[in-house]
Amino acid sequence: MPTVLEEIWQRYRLLIVAVAALAIVLSSCVTVVDETEQAVIVRLGDPNRVVNRFRPNTDFGKTGAGLVWRIPFFEQVVRIDKRVLDVSLERQQVTSADQRRLEVDAFARFRVIDPVKMYQTAGTVDRVSEQLQPILNSVLRQELGKRTFGSLLTADRGQAMANIRRGLDREAREYGAQVIDVRIKRADLPDGAPLESAFTRMATARQQEAATIRAQGQKAGQIIRAQAQASASKTYADSFGKDPQFYDFYRAMQSYDKTFAQKGSQTSIILSPDNDYLRQFRGK
Repeated sequence: MPTVLEEIWQRYRLLIVAVAALAIVLSSCVTVVDETEQAVIVRLGDPNRVVNRFRPNTDFGKTGAGLVWRIPFFEQVVRIDKRVLDVSLERQQVTSADQRRLEVDAFARFRVIDPVKMYQTAGTVDRVSEQLQPILNSVLRQELGKRTFGSLLTADRGQAMANIRRGLDREAREYGAQVIDVRIKRADLPDGAPLESAFTRMATARQQEAATIRAQGQKAGQIIRAQAQASASKTYADSFGKDPQFYDFYRAMQSYDKTFAQKGSQTSIILSPDNDYLRQFRGK
């Protein structure tokens, strides 16, 4: 005697399968964007829209976070932190205007205000932080080099921090970020022999200058790669859309190459000549 579940399955089998398939399709079309993050919807390598974009003085619940629709396989969700983030510097040697060598610890706080530009120039928030570190170090050196050690112990220190923040903010805008604040945690005279400290300062300055040049080159390279990837994705999409049979052939050739062209593999694969996987070998 068939059970109740078996009877239900026999009677509503097609309906159950259809509902399950619909649920799978819907789950792949929906993603959740948290209040603490922004999401760039990238369609075939090209940013299409932004969800939960940062807007000043906007309360939680009114920013656009929550369920977001996307096209499976064609659209990718790139999540970007919306909160205030930190850039910290290791202790650096800086020479003041009165030729005092100072050991300085500093940090900056920033947030991403243009997620599309950030995605195109840096790719990730961690990369933005890496790019801002040498820039912060360079701006810090330039500003403190104009001031005496004694002025850093007075109210003039606040003006120096404001100038450093403005200089760093100008560079951060190129990555879609906004610098909110810059602070010096400590500014002390270094230990050790003066000559050794001078050599260390000179080497550090050259290393920081080289790091700044590398950061600028990485930024330009990221932009070029992003533009090239977007152009290539569009070309592939246009080509495959015009000839679906060629797309099927192309994907089959890629699969054959990965399956049968493995160097040094001792694995044997036995397939029937009429196997559907080998359809491209049979021709039309």
